[in-house]
Amino acid sequence: MPRLIRALAACALLASVAACVMTPPPAPHPGPNPQQIADQRLHQVDGRIDNLSRRIDNRVTQGYYPPPQGAALHHRLETIRQEAHDMAAQHGGGLSAEEQRVLNQELDNAAHAIGE
Repeated sequence: MPRLIRALAACALLASVAACVMTPPPAPHPGPNPQQIADQRLHQVDGRIDNLSRRIDNRVTQGYYPPPQGAALHHRLETIRQEAHDMAAQHGGGLSAEEQRVLNQELDNAAHAIGE
């Protein structure tokens, strides 16, 4: 019986030493910086506005609608751009996901007016 107890104690000691020697799992990879994500959202909105602006220019050039109508659509896009940058200024330069969603809805309406 004492031999069995000594064997169990030795196994327990060996297991605890083995646990100390094992290397810890690697640290989790840090996620992207939230500020960088917010900045990317603003850049995406700006890029979409730039694309729509080019589309307006093409449609005016091709005669789909007169220059005054094109100017009104450009004004609408610049108003949305100003809203985006005003929102971004409140958060250190970027947009939240909710703000981007709202701006994209406005841009969807503008794209529909442009004639996508």
